[in-house]
Amino acid sequence: MSEIHFYKKIALKLNVNEKQVDAVVGLLDEGATIPFISRYRKEMTGSLDEVQVANVRDEIERLRALEKRREFILESIEGQGKLTPELISLLRQAETVSALEDIYLPYKPKRRTKATIAREKGLEPLAQLIFDQGKIDVEGEAEKFIANDESTTPSAKTIDEALAGARDIVAEWINENAEARDKIRNLFKRSATIKSKVLRGKEEAGEKFKDYFDWEENLMGCPSHRLLAIRRGESEEILSIHIMPSEEEAIDILVNQFVKSNNTASTQVKLACDDAYNRMMQSSIESEMRMMTKELADEKAIQVFADNLRELMLASPLGQKAILAIDPGFRTGCKVVVLDKQGKLLDDTVIYPHEQNKIFQTKQLVLAWCDKHNVEAIAIGNGTAGRETETFIRSIEELPKSINVIMVNESGASIYSASDVAREEFADKDITVRGAVSIGRRLADPLAELVKIDAKSIGVGQYQHDVDQYLLKKKLDEVVESCVNKVGVEVNTASKQLLTYVSGLGGVLARNIVEYRNENGPFKSRKDILKVPRMGEKAYEQAAGFLRIANGKNPLDKSAVHPESYGIVEKMATDLNCTIEQLMTEKEFRKQISLQKYVSEKVGLPTLNDIMNELDKPGRDPRKSFEVFKFDDSVHEMKDLKIGMKLPGIVTNVTNFGAFVDIGVHQDGLVHVSQLSNTFVSDPNTVVKVQQQVMVTVTEVDVQRKRIALSMKDNVVSSTPVSKPVQNNNGKKGLPAEKAGKVEEPANDFASQLAALKDKFK
Repeated sequence: MSEIHFYKKIALKLNVNEKQVDAVVGLLDEGATIPFISRYRKEMTGSLDEVQVANVRDEIERLRALEKRREFILESIEGQGKLTPELISLLRQAETVSALEDIYLPYKPKRRTKATIAREKGLEPLAQLIFDQGKIDVEGEAEKFIANDESTTPSAKTIDEALAGARDIVAEWINENAEARDKIRNLFKRSATIKSKVLRGKEEAGEKFKDYFDWEENLMGCPSHRLLAIRRGESEEILSIHIMPSEEEAIDILVNQFVKSNNTASTQVKLACDDAYNRMMQSSIESEMRMMTKELADEKAIQVFADNLRELMLASPLGQKAILAIDPGFRTGCKVVVLDKQGKLLDDTVIYPHEQNKIFQTKQLVLAWCDKHNVEAIAIGNGTAGRETETFIRSIEELPKSINVIMVNESGASIYSASDVAREEFADKDITVRGAVSIGRRLADPLAELVKIDAKSIGVGQYQHDVDQYLLKKKLDEVVESCVNKVGVEVNTASKQLLTYVSGLGGVLARNIVEYRNENGPFKSRKDILKVPRMGEKAYEQAAGFLRIANGKNPLDKSAVHPESYGIVEKMATDLNCTIEQLMTEKEFRKQISLQKYVSEKVGLPTLNDIMNELDKPGRDPRKSFEVFKFDDSVHEMKDLKIGMKLPGIVTNVTNFGAFVDIGVHQDGLVHVSQLSNTFVSDPNTVVKVQQQVMVTVTEVDVQRKRIALSMKDNVVSSTPVSKPVQNNNGKKGLPAEKAGKVEEPANDFASQLAALKDKFK
């Protein structure tokens, strides 16, 4: 099948035109990245955004994989000498992998089956007679296949054995019938239920799965997060799971298709239908449903993680400030570091603010360091002793009011501290110092610091350990790449880890850039980047627009204007008799530009509009401005909470069943989806985002189980997220988490997505 045919399918499915699909596929095949295509090839793609480009990529990959499987099947059947024009037509028309596999099933090499044994006994002719359902004496015909003294080949020993063998063959024909399988598959999708039961003797060990000890619901209505929870119970050998529709209805479907008469042969076919379903088809289609629903559940869970990660990565940076960062602790004290405006470690020590006899000297040390290093902000990790340390710092009356005290989530900081990256950066420092540095840098620039940590360790998803790990990593890497390129990277200060995610670079070129920078000093222009070892024209084309040089020779080097478009800006400046610098700083010059004058075959208004936006605010950071957030001083622990309290909080995780909110008591509370708004909410992401500031009401507190139920009904929600990194909540005990809200979540659009997934099923 030609690629052009693929483009038509993709265009129709994604509601774009074929030229757009052709352009995107061509660029991808040439090695272009999604950020580059969506940002710098708008004329070619019709201004498709990153999501649309990614969708085109996913569809072409799916169709190519489908075609590869189709060709394999054609070759396999041809090799058996059984390929007919009719079969070729059926295979060419198959739109999904499951349809292909159904057609291929009768020709697929298989292990020795009951039908195989029956054929070895010479019973296939009897099976065909029965399957034709003519007016025959079934037992009389069967008797002809019974072994006698003159038999030279294996045969049945009795009439019953002959009929049973014939039915085995007929059952296999029924099971391998593509139309029948499709009907049963649709029955599963339409009305199958998923049932879970606790395994005998596992009640105590599986307490956290208690809600699913005897659970049953319609498969299509089972939300993805609950499906993953039940499957986790099965993988931990606590639960057993079965997916099945009405057995009677399934067998009736087969009987209606295959039973053509009302005679003794038809009776045998009815028995074969029953056998085909219960012995072969039921388990086979159930396995398909398991795979299908798991794939969709994975897709939804991964998307939740990706959406949350994007919000976190694009968190508002405090910016280049001198920061005193504290990794809090009780017994071992609090590790303190001071970072300069570029994030360089200046000093480190340990303070003991929670030891009564050391409080005075600790206060003096903090004040002295703030004065010595001109500290502009204090970052405090939100782990153990976090709130207590915050209270102590705020109690220092002499601390200048201009110094903001900010709680920063330290999730994943310990992983960074023990990583090769941290050891490379601070070989002579212990892990506690590295952790404090990470906390401070997260406040200054979350994106630049969080790229050093495996995204899965940041913990802003749901059931991330249960989903396809390859797909999860692929998606999260794409999100990080998208965020890095959206913000842009200062090439003279960026870490190797940050540069790795720049379009077209990767680990080797990122390392080479850092090494070249260390040996030769800062880059003076984007052109100098071409001097980096192994930096080819293609890689440079992909990366240049996302790399910034703040004080370069060419003022455009600090902007997102791609070097390939410098000539356009130079012509604009020449036409206006001004310099490029004047064009970027003086609005009156830009007002005189008529963009239509600069339209060409390769450059259209989309690119020209982007250039004008950059000239207006060169290299602007797309992230929102930083907002300081403060918890309620009256609560520090769960025991401080009272039903009805209204408290400020930060959304730390958004899942399909609600949102987790940090209210400053070392345990996040759950706002169940039913409590997010006074109106019905089908998708929590439409109401709240990770890092958003919200007001919540405490509705339930269970100190023993460490559960807090919250409500946002009748409360005001901030329109912008605040810059506070997040905390993982899925690790909290008491699965399933959605039960904390006490109200069952809606099924969302699981059913419609499951139906759509048929086209993607592999």
